[in-house]
Amino acid sequence: MNTSGKRQVKAEAQNATRHAVVLGGSLAGLLTARILSDHFDHVTLIERDAYLETTETRRGIPQANHVHGLLARGREILEELFPGLQDELVAAGAPLLDMANEIAWFTPKGWGVRFPSDLMVLAFTRPLLDLHVRRRLATNTKVEILDNTDVMRLLPDSTGNRLAGVLICPRVSEADRRVAQELRADLVVDTTGRASRAPRWLEDIGYEAPEEICVDAHLAYASRQYRIPENFDGGWQCAYVQAAPPEQKRGAILFKVEDNRWLVTLIGRAGDQPPSDEPGFLEFARSLQVPIIYDAIRMAEPVSPIKTHRATQNRLRRYERTKAMPENFLLLGDAVCAFNPVYGQGMTTAALGVKMLDKCLREHNGSLSDLSRRFQKRLAKINEAPWLLATGEDYRYPETVGGSPSLMTRFMHRYMDHVVQLATNSVVVRKVLLQAFNMLIPPTALFQPRILFRVLVQVFKPAPRTQERPERKRTVFKQREAS
Repeated sequence: MNTSGKRQVKAEAQNATRHAVVLGGSLAGLLTARILSDHFDHVTLIERDAYLETTETRRGIPQANHVHGLLARGREILEELFPGLQDELVAAGAPLLDMANEIAWFTPKGWGVRFPSDLMVLAFTRPLLDLHVRRRLATNTKVEILDNTDVMRLLPDSTGNRLAGVLICPRVSEADRRVAQELRADLVVDTTGRASRAPRWLEDIGYEAPEEICVDAHLAYASRQYRIPENFDGGWQCAYVQAAPPEQKRGAILFKVEDNRWLVTLIGRAGDQPPSDEPGFLEFARSLQVPIIYDAIRMAEPVSPIKTHRATQNRLRRYERTKAMPENFLLLGDAVCAFNPVYGQGMTTAALGVKMLDKCLREHNGSLSDLSRRFQKRLAKINEAPWLLATGEDYRYPETVGGSPSLMTRFMHRYMDHVVQLATNSVVVRKVLLQAFNMLIPPTALFQPRILFRVLVQVFKPAPRTQERPERKRTVFKQREAS
């Protein structure tokens, strides 16, 4: 990794024909820097934390202690940007799993039917993914990485509706912190995540802050890693027990990750927080609707402390609606739209945003004229569907704050309840559901005739008997035939 710029910005970066600066070195920032290297002579990535050449969780991503999902579409995009990355992660121990066949998924309507498919997902710890992406980016000769560096503010360009760059400050020592440096740039992209200071930065230079919407279901995480017991065979590789709102607020995810470990994340909503002590952690797992995760971990060896996380609100900043923006200042990822992470959409949605940035630049031959308006409007359309999914599901809990469900949201709740019910026995329905969940097809595919017909049949047939709570014993799974 190039660290020579920590005390001074390279002279060639200042004099490059076209120079882009990316603020924030999480996954969205890493992918943005990779895309911009196709359009600019030099790209500088600025990260507040000091990067480590290990898979330890760094301070700036506390949520990295918990289960992360890279959906199938996100996996495809990362492979496009970094060919061979998937093989590297698999070689590092990350399992490549068939989502439809190797994940035991208990939905609010029962067990999702399992079947062989091509819906492959990678299971890993978040630090492993970031480390391998960062190593690949560091080999790009157009990219310079400045870690352990603060961004102080935006620098306006007095000649027009543009930025001249950013003011940065190294964090190596107190002496360094007193020496701020101007970093000139043709394009500035903010990918600093939920903690983005862009609204204040924009106000400081005469622009208005964006409208902000927050929907909070008060979700909380507690996570721990376990050594997988020898000879364990539960008939699955990963397990997911969904909550069943509004009554059942608890859920959990168990992922098989690198180094023969399970990463277990317990999930509580509406103030029902999973505990951080060992007896409480196990009791919370035992209290779930089915015992699949509790049975797996109760005799397993813990290999990490229990970590908790509470910053899980859905937060949307409407930059596409602001009256004016510097035309060479863009924002994407969680800096614009941060989801309740339980739905696993964040990384893939950020990757889709990066692909849209690439498209915007290519369509206008790299022109930065009016780029902010063009890009933010297109990004808003990308964020719309996952935002409606995340907030719509959170509105199932009456304790959720930040608005209320519309008539359309209530209709979607009822419709999706029927789809999920069908997905417990129909491979046809579950396959479409999983494809939409993985962002491989649009959510509207769930209204295609073959799905809609099944829903209507279910609506008008006599209601089945309520599914009994499964016996609390180890579950053995069998594949089911397509229906």
